[in-house]
Amino acid sequence: METVVIDYNAGNTQSVIFALERLGVSASLSRSKDQILAADRVIFPGVGRAGAAMSSLREADLVETIKSIRSPFLGICLGLQLMCEGSEEDQTDGLGIFSSKVKKFEKTGEMRVPHMGWNYVQGEGPLFKGIPEKSRFYFVHSYYAEPSSEQTVGSSQYGPQFSSALADKNYYGVQFHPEKSGDVGEIVLKNFLEIEQ
Repeated sequence: METVVIDYNAGNTQSVIFALERLGVSASLSRSKDQILAADRVIFPGVGRAGAAMSSLREADLVETIKSIRSPFLGICLGLQLMCEGSEEDQTDGLGIFSSKVKKFEKTGEMRVPHMGWNYVQGEGPLFKGIPEKSRFYFVHSYYAEPSSEQTVGSSQYGPQFSSALADKNYYGVQFHPEKSGDVGEIVLKNFLEIEQ
């Protein structure tokens, strides 16, 4: 099984590759359209700003490639946000795979932005198979995807309730960092790798 991590200058790729190696999976870091389309699994991580990340995707000519992938596909953190309709960050148009809009957390009272640290995820579906209720995952983000009645498969709360996981057909996205979330994060990655096409 070939697993490809998309290389588009958005950071966090090596920690994802190391997490996969801990599961016994060797992943390729690539921006080759042919290699990405031929892969059995594709992972789309991201740390950084939405506008710059989308510019990098366009420069690498990967926007339509991502939209045409038929293998299981996982976006992580900024990756999930770029898969949405659009983001308030840099007023960025997204890939439109998920219908959610991405909004900035508003500072209220003692609530700090970014949302950084461990938080609960109420999840369902194949990514969360075997994960105990009230499990916590590691987050670092200032923007969040609004809940979607049809595509939200994981919910968390930090001020507003938000989509901590989205899914549509073969596309999945998580706002938290599974590669930094200990045992439960490894289960999410393992579940993704085992999804049947």
